Amino acid sequence: MQINNRCVFGFIAAAASVTTFAGARDLTPIQPPIWSTKPDVSAFEKIENGRLEAAQRSIRRLAAVKGPKTVGNTLANYDEAIGQINAALYFSMLMEAVHPDAAFRDRATAMTRKVSAVQTALSLNRGVYQALAAVPISQADPATRYYLRRQLLEFRLAGVDKDDATRARLKALNDELTEEQSAFERNINDGQKTVEVRDASELNGLPQDYIDGHKPGKDGVIHITTSYPDYIPAMNFAASDALRRRLYLAFYTRAYPQNRDVLMNMLRTRYEIASALGYKSWADYNAADKMIGNGARIAEFIRDLDKAVRPVTDREFQMLLAEKRKSDGQATTIGLQEKSYYQEQVRRSSFNFDSQSVRPYFPYARVKQGILDTAATLFRVSFRQEQGVPAWDSSVETWQVIDAGKVVGRFYLDMHPRAGKFPHAEMAPVLDGIRGRQLPEGTLICNFPRPTPDDPGLMEYGDVQTFFHEFGHLMHAILGGQQPWAGISGISMESDFVEAPSQMLEEWIQSPQVLASFARDYRTGKPIPADLVVRMKRASAFGRASYVGQQNGFTALSYEIYDANPQDVDLDAIAGADTAKYTLFTPLADTHMYASFGHLAGYSSAYYTYMWDKVIAEDFFEQFDSRNLLAGDTPLRYRRTVLEPGGSVSANDLVKNFLGRPQSMGALQRWMAAEFDEEAR
Repeated sequence: MQINNRCVFGFIAAAASVTTFAGARDLTPIQPPIWSTKPDVSAFEKIENGRLEAAQRSIRRLAAVKGPKTVGNTLANYDEAIGQINAALYFSMLMEAVHPDAAFRDRATAMTRKVSAVQTALSLNRGVYQALAAVPISQADPATRYYLRRQLLEFRLAGVDKDDATRARLKALNDELTEEQSAFERNINDGQKTVEVRDASELNGLPQDYIDGHKPGKDGVIHITTSYPDYIPAMNFAASDALRRRLYLAFYTRAYPQNRDVLMNMLRTRYEIASALGYKSWADYNAADKMIGNGARIAEFIRDLDKAVRPVTDREFQMLLAEKRKSDGQATTIGLQEKSYYQEQVRRSSFNFDSQSVRPYFPYARVKQGILDTAATLFRVSFRQEQGVPAWDSSVETWQVIDAGKVVGRFYLDMHPRAGKFPHAEMAPVLDGIRGRQLPEGTLICNFPRPTPDDPGLMEYGDVQTFFHEFGHLMHAILGGQQPWAGISGISMESDFVEAPSQMLEEWIQSPQVLASFARDYRTGKPIPADLVVRMKRASAFGRASYVGQQNGFTALSYEIYDANPQDVDLDAIAGADTAKYTLFTPLADTHMYASFGHLAGYSSAYYTYMWDKVIAEDFFEQFDSRNLLAGDTPLRYRRTVLEPGGSVSANDLVKNFLGRPQSMGALQRWMAAEFDEEAR
């Protein structure tokens, strides 16, 4: 019962995978799309309040049971309430993130607070806890037994067994935390900044289509925003250090100073919750229901990862420094605002690869089609777009997922930037799947270049990788969303496993067969040359260790600020110290990056999840045939063993069931060092 928080392939046989499905049975879905009624604010609130009322009716039915408690009369009513509350929370959080109208987003934020308060109240409802604890489950199926045991643990972690005064205080604290999380995320969403460029030569090095899309205004000023399609190419390609410095500073001061205070309030609120429940810190409390188990293991993981990454990071840094010294012979440091630029320069000089050279092969429409086709082949499903379906923005597409002629899920693609929208990339759940009763639904929220009649929306290599990543989340939610209970449907296992399937799917961009299936020059239609793919694959391996080191620094920041008493926390000092300790790069002064680090609200102390799951993802990936990622029985075994169980078993068991053992760091070490693997040259 945790608040659902947000938060990056072989030969493709695509002919029947998208749009049509010859010979299929009736594909009429069992539910209308989420936006079929085009709700205004009052209609939205009516839908939400209806969900909450339905949840309360289920709780009343549960409480009214006079005789023996059973799965049918107690757990079923509880799960119905969970499904209704989740649906209300998903919808309000989605509207907070994507609705074009600021007033609607404000009302959605208020609704998120209301739904979260209901969720908190249920987690502290001793009568419901006692009723569930009285349900005999020895004869139940394994998924039901696991579900009930886990829910009882979550109740105890919520404080249901504490005295009345403590439970009342915990409810108030959780309500405060909900408001603080919403404020933190909204400040980031609304915090886009713009950098002015008065000398067009500062755009030297950037792709021509980027320059063409950033013409000077009547005043002669060019405006570069902190949205991803503006920010990422500038940091990668702009030769002007002054421009990169200004843009980096703008990007990492979004939501500052307001989020400094919001974050400190979150630290205090969470520390008080953890203390009331008998834990020394929020980090320790928050790990209690995760794969990792406790806060001390997070610290241990950070140390182990640092040890594993150091040798490769040192080699990468020396290559970057040598590149910088070509223009600055006395250079001894690389600033964080320079890292991406010099990595690109090393890829050109040492690996004969220019990232701009692949952009013509990645127009948005072809990438989208290629990812759909790849996923269709890998997961043995097909996709069909639902035409004429209304949504919150005219650019949003609605798609069905079809398995053996049957609709098994639906998703929405909201893929391009606009004012007030969530500025990064995420998969947001919409509905939990319940076998035979409700289709799982999810939304991809991304900020990729928008195609126009004059611009195909060319994507960066990293954009394509991010698209694969988020689609991995989506397929996990849909294929895992076929469970009998809402509470174990989709991505509902321990939350420090959620990034593993998505990070594994990123690796499919390394496959020459996959790229050849969709990467075609938008001007000529010619496929991406095989030698370019080989050079791209080698060059893309450069910088992996530096990336892991920087992620480990973020992990340490998220852990350390939540592992301490807030009165001892100096956010800027900790952020600076962790950058210095875990990376070799020099931070730019006065960035206050924590203010726009959205995961400090949602993931809180568990940002380690990304690297923890990267270890698992690379271990998973090595089980596939590197020559043809779709060969043999591994793809279907992966779907059946890892994705389809949803949250019906422990994530530690999911890993062992697929690997035959617990995860190990060996695959990650090989992935990081691939740039120096002589056999790959």
